[in-house]
Amino acid sequence: MTRYIIRRLLWVVFLLIAVSFITFVMFYLLPTADPAVLRAGRQGTPELIASIRKQLGLDQPWYVQYGTYMKNLILHGDFGYSYQNGTPVRQLIFSRLPATISLAAGAALLALATGLVVGIISAVRPRTRLDRTTMGLALVGISAPVYWLGLVALYLFSSDIGLIPLLPGSGSYEPLTQNPAAWFTSLLMPWVVLAISFAAFYSRLLRGNLREVLGEDYIRTARAKGLPERTIVLKHGLRAAITPIITVFGLDLGILLGGAILTETVFNIPGIGRLSYEAIVRSDLPVIQGTVLLGAFFIVIANLVVDIVYAFLDPRVRYE
Repeated sequence: MTRYIIRRLLWVVFLLIAVSFITFVMFYLLPTADPAVLRAGRQGTPELIASIRKQLGLDQPWYVQYGTYMKNLILHGDFGYSYQNGTPVRQLIFSRLPATISLAAGAALLALATGLVVGIISAVRPRTRLDRTTMGLALVGISAPVYWLGLVALYLFSSDIGLIPLLPGSGSYEPLTQNPAAWFTSLLMPWVVLAISFAAFYSRLLRGNLREVLGEDYIRTARAKGLPERTIVLKHGLRAAITPIITVFGLDLGILLGGAILTETVFNIPGIGRLSYEAIVRSDLPVIQGTVLLGAFFIVIANLVVDIVYAFLDPRVRYE
């Protein structure tokens, strides 16, 4: 197991370097606005633009810029400085990260809990009215775009424009350290909106897997021995059926931590997703690089954690 983890960590380093290289090359190959022109503003003269390009290092070949960037990143953990305001990218990311962690963690836990409960109930009561209703709602949840659900939720339940004002609306995010109660209420609607599609997918996936597992011979043997149905479903069936859910959940959690762009944009949450969107609009390459690397890091680490958890959930899995 130790050698496997070391190999995977080395692979993580290689993947992050590859992601940074691809992102850097795409920035120069695709037609984007000149950061120097954007920073100079409408009154920028050719002399001012040339001075800004030299100050930002944009007058050098792209491979020289990339080499300098990677050298500073590896040796000093320096993500560079924003082209727009000169703020260190690391500072921008750390200031936005708590909001994204709050959004991602709450939505992930809500989606997992809801998906497991609905999936188990539908699996043990197949073809009933409850099963058909929950699976129909799950299909709607998977099909509905997140941004559309967010706008509908704001229109119906936000305290400022909602028809039934129940919860704070867009732009009401409060940090946890300042006001825990306001933090919870401001994120409750985004949590629900972001969790709907994930929970719907988990419930349908778990229902299919658990229905298949409950038909296995060892489940019939457990029933023949007189074990309670609750023990059979939760202890024996769920453990075998939940493995694909863990895989998908790990990937989804990594993606959420990398930045839920649409949800953060709709609800105006100052997180990593919102930061990356603003950086793309402004052609701010250092910020784009930083947010992309952060998202890639969360995804590959989530994959590693999922592979390790596999060995504990499924005794047939061994890493030699």
